[in-house]
Amino acid sequence: MFIVLLHYLQPLTVVEQHLAEHRAFLDRHYAAGHFVASGPQVPRIGGAILARGLSRRELDAVLAEDPFHREKVAQYQVIEFEPNRFAAGAQAALLGELAA
Repeated sequence: MFIVLLHYLQPLTVVEQHLAEHRAFLDRHYAAGHFVASGPQVPRIGGAILARGLSRRELDAVLAEDPFHREKVAQYQVIEFEPNRFAAGAQAALLGELAA
């Protein structure tokens, strides 16, 4: 599992110009089962994505498709971790088929 931290390199006015296409990118990868959760950081200096079911190489290829990457709107920090403790009910929600 991965936590992907996005840090904006451009002002929010530029981020907003690419937001619809970025959200379409997110939607594709939610549908593929790659992303579990995502959203903006508070304060809005970037965002975060929780990803699963991919190797690091596969995740890097996915992130290269992001319009925020292509347009140099954000840079990424990828943190890989192996969750081994969960709140009640969270394991199935986070790991899905991987938990079976």
